[in-house]
Amino acid sequence: MQLQQLRYFVAVADARHFTRAAEAEHVAQPSLSQQIRSLERELGAELFHRARGNIALTDAGDALLPLARRILADTESARLAVQETVRLRRGRVRLGAPPSLCTSLVPDVLRGFRDRYPEVTLVVREGGSRDLVRSLGAGELDLALIIAPPAGEAPGTALAVTELLHEELVLVSAGGGPGRRTRVRVEELRDRPLVMFREGYDLRETTIAACRAAGFEPVFAVEGGEMDAVLGFVRAGLGPAVLPGMVAALSGLAVTHFAGAGLGRTIAVAHGPEVPLTRAAAALRAALLEHLREAARTGGLPPGTRLLLD
Repeated sequence: MQLQQLRYFVAVADARHFTRAAEAEHVAQPSLSQQIRSLERELGAELFHRARGNIALTDAGDALLPLARRILADTESARLAVQETVRLRRGRVRLGAPPSLCTSLVPDVLRGFRDRYPEVTLVVREGGSRDLVRSLGAGELDLALIIAPPAGEAPGTALAVTELLHEELVLVSAGGGPGRRTRVRVEELRDRPLVMFREGYDLRETTIAACRAAGFEPVFAVEGGEMDAVLGFVRAGLGPAVLPGMVAALSGLAVTHFAGAGLGRTIAVAHGPEVPLTRAAAALRAALLEHLREAARTGGLPPGTRLLLD
């Protein structure tokens, strides 16, 4: 039994006429009739009462018709599902990222991906790297942008990790003017109360660790904010904050670089190694890498941000 035979059978049942059914199927009438005969021989029963000007279904035809319609409908659904997946006309990607990257890198990447694949649903979860790693391990995310741990430290679970960028961390403030210094040492933050993120932010942990490495505990003018709140507090003059270079470049705030080796972080993209990426997730990962390579090629990365991809 062939799908083409079932399609011709349904066409004749609907038209109640062999010639009209052949025209609807864009096939010669003798070819259509031959296919129907072949189907009847295979089933061992006639499907139509044939009389001049009066084509009617037999009992066997009545029994076959709803089944044939269902088979053809299921076949079409399967064809469309596969084609839409291959063409990425639909699907879903669950992406995790720290708030600082949702503010800077992620919007441009998602805009380009959305322009190319408008039918793919995008779900974004903000969180700290540790939480995102746990979510990847639990299968709750397809991809995550994370802050790579220091060399020699594992991310906390078995992941496929690709390092993308090394990003400079800078000091931002509301102040400006011709006398403002362009570089500062970490030690000079000892007596400068900082605007600090809430617990769980990678930036909070990195800043506190840098201050402790310089021999002091940082003082906070205000703490506990999310990214937008921290930017607002700095603009209000409550104090400076340590921010990633990509966020600082978009903030409109005065930027001071750290002297010497400075502060930085490595951004990576990660996914679970055991389950292959869906086609949509793989396409988003490819779009991310393409975006970064193009930004590096055209000078679109902020000063101090270095591409790590080959």
